[in-house]
Formats: sequence, structure tokens, C-alpha cells
Amino acid sequence: MGSMEPGSGMNHMAHHAALFRRLFWIMLALAVPTVLLDPMFAHLLGYSLPAIAWLSWAAPALGTVLYVWGGRPFLTGAVTEMGSRKPGMMTLVALAITTAFLASWAARLGIIAESLSFWWELALLVVIMLLGHWLEMRSLAQTTSALDSLAALLPDEAERVVGDRIVTVTPADLHPGDVVVVRPGGAVPADGDVIDGTAAFDESMVTGESVPASRTVGDHVVAGTIATDSGVRVRITAVGEDTALAGIRRLVADAQASSSRTQRLADRAAGWLFWYALGAAVITLSVWLALGQPGGALERAITVLVIACPHALGLAIPLVVSLSTEKAARAGILIKDRLALEAMRTVDVVLFDKTGTLTQGRPTVTAIDPAEGIAPTDVLAWAAAAEADSEHPLARAIVAAAAQSGVTVPAASGFTSSPAAGVSAQVEGVTVRVGGPRLLSDQGVPARAIAHEWSAQGSIVLHVLRGHEVVGALRLADAIRPESREAVAALHRLGVEVGMVTGDAQAVADAVAADLGIDHVFAGVKPGDKAGRVAALHEHGRRVAMVGDGVNDAPALAQADVGLAIGAGTEVAISSAGVILAADDPRAVVSVIRLSQASYRIMRQNLWWAAGYNLITVPLAAGVLAPIGFVLPMSVGALLMSASTVVVALNAQRLRRLVLDPGAVTAAVLRSHLG
Repeated sequence: MGSMEPGSGMNHMAHHAALFRRLFWIMLALAVPTVLLDPMFAHLLGYSLPAIAWLSWAAPALGTVLYVWGGRPFLTGAVTEMGSRKPGMMTLVALAITTAFLASWAARLGIIAESLSFWWELALLVVIMLLGHWLEMRSLAQTTSALDSLAALLPDEAERVVGDRIVTVTPADLHPGDVVVVRPGGAVPADGDVIDGTAAFDESMVTGESVPASRTVGDHVVAGTIATDSGVRVRITAVGEDTALAGIRRLVADAQASSSRTQRLADRAAGWLFWYALGAAVITLSVWLALGQPGGALERAITVLVIACPHALGLAIPLVVSLSTEKAARAGILIKDRLALEAMRTVDVVLFDKTGTLTQGRPTVTAIDPAEGIAPTDVLAWAAAAEADSEHPLARAIVAAAAQSGVTVPAASGFTSSPAAGVSAQVEGVTVRVGGPRLLSDQGVPARAIAHEWSAQGSIVLHVLRGHEVVGALRLADAIRPESREAVAALHRLGVEVGMVTGDAQAVADAVAADLGIDHVFAGVKPGDKAGRVAALHEHGRRVAMVGDGVNDAPALAQADVGLAIGAGTEVAISSAGVILAADDPRAVVSVIRLSQASYRIMRQNLWWAAGYNLITVPLAAGVLAPIGFVLPMSVGALLMSASTVVVALNAQRLRRLVLDPGAVTAAVLRSHLG
């Protein structure tokens, strides 16, 4: 299970956060005496320093340590940027502190005017830059906590069944086919199927749902999920990198490593800002020199370089996308491609695959039509008793319906099955038969009046006979998920149209569409033709999100502007989808739209603040308002630069308050519209 260890990216980010934290506090301790012992700062505040000879060298000595030690990350970063011919933030910071350092030493040695000594500004600049980078690295390191949390979900030990014994092993020692015991409160060590017992499992790490899900014999369970109330035995089907947990972790890591159009724009803007700042500094220096003010020229040029440092711009986008990725992962929304997240806010049609997405993907008893004088529960109980020993999916659906309804199912004997006529068994001393049209024909009895209507809607109709009397009929269909109605309604409230694509007959599709209020219906579509339906919508100028649950949806997921694969525990065409919805809840699509809108809004705010701040303050730092008596002091420029970085970081943190629970988001959308 070595792949579950925290990735090198996480260690790298945490290391840098620790480095800048340590440097910040050390440099702050050095900066305080540097500032207080700087004659220029003392003159600025109007106090006098003691007349001690060596004291005049204190600020230069401490300032040199600040430059060499505290400024090293920026200096080495600048070398790397210049070596790749991609100047950016580190280059600007290095240029600013180097200029201040050289000017201060030149002033101390009497080469230039003493007023150009900037030791206190240098100290302030280094400390502020270290603080900004510490905040940035700490925030980015925190965004990887989702990966740490996923890695921590696996238990340290697993209990493997070997013959009559139970042997404690590590999860890494497990192999497919092994049987393990998962005790109450214990975590599943690897993916597998329950072979004995029933338990409620906390699957919030996969689905984002806080309510435990019941899992019994035959059900699949995922590594890291927790049996909350009782123990089960699980036969392992996947270990290591093949588990759903490992797949989720890879998705989160890939998403955090991927770039986006907005992030690339911010990177390009930082490069443009370098040339803008450099050009402004050269022009400023030239103009002030031409005006016969060399001291003002150097001070203005240094201030320009300080103001132009793109800390806020460099932090604006990466922090937002990293926070949004982490936030989404904790809600069971796995962002594989950041471009998909950005595009989701522009989607105007969401096209759902029907089976397994809008519906449950398995037959379910959806209606009971009892004969006169007979209770529906009796019809269901007799049918479940007759079908109890059958492994047919329809039989399983009937038995499950009886269990969910709390119906007492009587004992049955003498079970027989015929592929054409259905099943029969002795129930309470009477022969009970369950079957389709062939059964009615063999017994010479008519179908219930509603049977034709149900059949026309694409449902399966089974009749229940007790003796030779038809006691009722059962309607079985692929039941609509309860969440689907809310999802469609919420999408409509957001101004998004909803489409459905299915291989089922038109009548079946129309029935589901009418129930849910779907706008576009594509029925009788072969799996390979689903992408064509997406392309058809594109031809009409629509921006399409495709939601599917299996490999057969892969072409359509790839064709769509945004592909969303629903159900992370299955084959979900991950290579074709940009977003993976861990839970089988179509309402999660609404959550993705809300996340996309919120992320984009904060990105724009950060970009406007960071870039706009630089574009406005650089001319002020250059002295364009000097004729009316206003010049932006370097100290104020440094403080404003730091404030810009803090504002951007705090603005991005607003994403942490965003609620992404599908039920809560959908309810909020519906309430906001109604209100």
C-alpha cells in the first residue's frame, strides 16, 4: 500500500511552508533592531540614536544578514526564472531587495547621498515578502490535506481469515480472493464484496453522504469505509492502486497538479508585469535624473519595483483552484480537469444518461394493482414467498420490495421455475404463481385492466395467481431516483435545460421525461451514438455537460464541454470525464455548477484586485503626481503590496465556507428562486 503514502508534492509544499515560517520569525527578530537602529528611520520618527560609534554599523550588518539569509529564497528563485527566460515574481523581489541593499551600502560608504539608505525598507521588504510566501505556502499545503485524509482512512492492520484462524496482517499483504473480518467500528482494508453479515457503513469519504448506507451479502464495499454498527466478512476484489480509494486519491492529486486557462493567464500576467515594472523603473529613473534629482530617481525606481511585485497576482488563481479542488473532494466531487470546473458555469444544457443516472439502474416494484377485496401487501407477500428461492433479477426486486415495505413473507415450499411461465410454490397450502403473459395464457385467465397501460409505458408486468385466481399485478420498472426530480427542478431554476439520452424505447423515455419535466429526450440511442446527440446540441450553439455512469458513455463524456461521470465505485470512463461524482446523486451536478460559479467569481475578484492594484500604484510610485506634491513613499508601497497579498489570500478562503452537500445546495437553489 505504498501508493497510499502522502505524495512528494505534499511533502514539498509542507517543507516550503515550514521553511518560510522559520525564516519569517528569524528575520522578524533581526528586522526589529535593524529598523530601530537605522538612522533614516530614527530621523523619520524624530528620535535620536545613542552616540556610539559601532551603532552606525548595526543596521548595515543586520541588513546584510537579512539580504543574504532572508533574501536567499528570492535570489535563488530569480536565478531559476532568468535561467528559463521566464522572469516573474521571484525576479522582481530579488531585483527590489538587491537594489535596496546596494543603494544602502553605497549610502553608508558615502558613495551616494545618505538619504538613499534604505536599511529599514530592506528589512521591512524581506519580512513582508517572507510573510506573504509563508501564507501562500501554508494555504497551498493545507489544500493537500484531502490527500492526507484519504491516506489516513486505511486501517494499519487487517484481519485475514485463514482456515479456522484469523491472522492479523497489513493491508499491503492482502490479495484478491482473501477473506477479511471487518469488526464494528473498523475500516475496510481493501475493496471487496460482503459474503457474510449486514452492517451500516459510513461511506462519506467516497460519497460525501453523512447518512450510513446498509450493506449486506453481495454488496460491494470500498477501502476506507467504516462498519458502524456490526461486523461483516468481506472477500477482497481489489488492493493497492486498484482500489477506489487509490483512484480517488490519484484524481485529487492530478487535479491539484493540473493547470487551467485562468491560472495560465495569471502566469502570463506576472511575466507581463515584470516587463511593465522594469520599463516603468527605467523611465522613472530617466525622468527623475533628467529633472536633476538623482536621489529621488533611485528612490522612485526602487519603490516602483517594490509595488510591482506580483505576490497577489501569483497567489490569486492557484490558491482558489487548490481550495476548490480540496473542498470538492471532501464533498465527493472529484475534479480531474480544472478546465472542466471552469467551463461548468457556462453550461446551458445538462444531458443525463437515463439508466443508472436518473434511474436506479435495476428493476424495482413501482406499483401494485390488487384484485377487489385483496390488500396490496398480501399480493406482495404472496409474490415474494413464491419468488424467494429464485435468483432472477425480477425475483430479487420483488423480495426486496417486500423487505422494504416491512411485509411479513410466509414460508414457501415446492418451488419450481419455468423460463416462459414464471415461478410457482406452495404458500400457506395454496399454489401461488408469478409470471408474465405466458402464465395467463396457460392458466386461461385474463390480465388486469391496467396491464396494457403499464406495458405501453415500457414497464414489466407480472401477475400473481393464488390457485387459479388472479389476485393482483405487479409493475416493475427501472425506478426514478428520488433525487432526480430535485436535480431537474434546480437546474431549471438556474436557467439550465435538461436532456436525457437512453437506449430504451420512446414510450419508456417519454414516461420518465414527463415525470421529471425533461426538455430534450433522445430515445433508442445506441451507446456509440450518444456522442452524436451531444454534437447535435453543439450544432445549435449549446454548451453541454454530459452525465453518465459507465464506459458506454465515454464517447459522449469526451464530446461534451464538460463530462461528469457519476458513481466512483464503478467503471466511469475516468479518462473521458473531467469531473467524477462519487455519489449516485444527480443533484451533485447542481453542486458542481455552484462551485464553478463561486470559484470563477473569486478568481475574477482576485485578478482585478491584484492586477488593478499594480497598474494603479506603479504610476503613483513613479511620481506622476509629484507636480501636485504627492509621491508614494516606499514604506507605504511595501505595506500596500503586503495588504494586497493578504486580501487575495483571505478572499480565496471564502471558498471554505461554501456548502456543497447536494441536498443542501439543491434546496437552497429552489428556495432562492421561490423567494
